[in-house]
Amino acid sequence: MTLSSNPARCLILACGNTLRGDDGVGLRLAEWAEQRFEANEDVRVVARQQWTPDLAEEIAAAESVLFIDSSIKSVPGCVSLIAVEPSANHNGSATHHLDANELLSLAREIFGSHSAHSMLLTIGAGSTELGESLSDPVEAALPRAQGVLEKAVLRFLGN
Repeated sequence: MTLSSNPARCLILACGNTLRGDDGVGLRLAEWAEQRFEANEDVRVVARQQWTPDLAEEIAAAESVLFIDSSIKSVPGCVSLIAVEPSANHNGSATHHLDANELLSLAREIFGSHSAHSMLLTIGAGSTELGESLSDPVEAALPRAQGVLEKAVLRFLGN
C-alpha cells in the first residue's frame, strides 16, 4: 500500500454524531479547527461519525495526530488531553469502528508508522439523547476545548 502523496504534518481526526446531543462536540470542534487552520497546509482536519480502518493510511502519513471525541466516562464539560499509544492487544482484525489506540496500532501494522505525537482530546458528554444541541456544560466548555486544541496543534507544528 502507498501512503498519501500530500500528507499533513498534523492530522486532526474528529468523530461524533450531531444528532445525538453532546456526541456531536467532536464535529463542532472539527468545524472550528478547519476555520482556524484553513490557511495552514500542514494541518488536515477529518471529521467522521466513526473512526474506520481506512484512516490508518492518513495516520501513518502524518507526523502528529490529534484525535477528538466526546467521552461518556468523563464529567460533562470536562476537557481532557492525553497521550495515545498503540493498543497493546490489537489482534489485527479491523472492524467498522476503532478507537484511537486501535487506529494507531493498525497504522503501525500496515504502514510501519511511528507518529511523533498522538493525543486524544475529549470533552465529557452530559447527554447523548436524540437532539442537535449540546448540553449547557458542554457548550460552556467549547472555548476551553478550542484553546487546548489550538495549543496542541501549534505544539505539534513546533510553533
